[in-house]
Amino acid sequence: LVSGTAGTGKTSIAASFANATCLEGQRCIYFAFEESPAQIRRNMLSIGIDLDRHVNSGLLEFYAARPTLYGLEMHLVAIHKKIRKFKPDVVILDPITNLITVGSVSEVKSMLIRLVDFLQNEQITVMFTALALNNLINEQTDEGISSLVDSWLLIRDIEANGERNRGLYVMKARGKGHSNQVREFVISDEGLELVDVYLGPEGVLTGSARQTHMLHKQTGIALHDQAVNRKDRELSRKRKLLESKIAGLQTEFESVEEELNKVYLEEELKTKIQEETRLEMMENRKSNKPRH
Repeated sequence: LVSGTAGTGKTSIAASFANATCLEGQRCIYFAFEESPAQIRRNMLSIGIDLDRHVNSGLLEFYAARPTLYGLEMHLVAIHKKIRKFKPDVVILDPITNLITVGSVSEVKSMLIRLVDFLQNEQITVMFTALALNNLINEQTDEGISSLVDSWLLIRDIEANGERNRGLYVMKARGKGHSNQVREFVISDEGLELVDVYLGPEGVLTGSARQTHMLHKQTGIALHDQAVNRKDRELSRKRKLLESKIAGLQTEFESVEEELNKVYLEEELKTKIQEETRLEMMENRKSNKPRH
């Protein structure tokens, strides 16, 4: 089930699901209760999804009918006939909310329960889209179908900083692990994209606020890197200056040491010469001593 307010991209998700199904070589039938098939195919081209090729290849079939054209039983019979004839792997109903115009909530729920049972017996995957009438996150859809589905994607509007953006999260997913985080849901001419949201002082940031926050963060990182590089260069200069001073002191020390060694050597040489002279004088005195 994909639910959300008007303009949040429910049909775009359904068309993307149909496109992915056909790209895998599986068959899909699309029941449209709001827009015509030609309108859906044309609108999807604007976001980079080409459904015409799948229709031409026979993997995708559209069935469009206004909910007010028949009663709920006739709609159910028509859906059964189309499914039995086409034998799809995936069925899409977009949107089931419009069925409320031809029956009460309990009648619509009863019809959808019968349809879900039929599809489960046939081993067919089904995607429903439903229009939420407000931005409040309810635990129950107006059609009462939320308790019947295995997975529920909820798209909600996030209005902040003078703009409206989309947020998507998994309301439930039976039998499988899933993220509890909100993702910004972006629709562009290149298709659908889920973007990580940013948490700021005021909560979740999306759209231009997210881009501004990212710019500030990138600017802060760049300034920090620049400051670190500047400190590194300053430290390198100080290291070179200190090494130069140390080299100068080492040279000066070696000069003083050499001068001191020279003095020591001269003193030692002088002492040696004096000692040799003294010894020589003593020898001369002995040799000049008179004999008796």
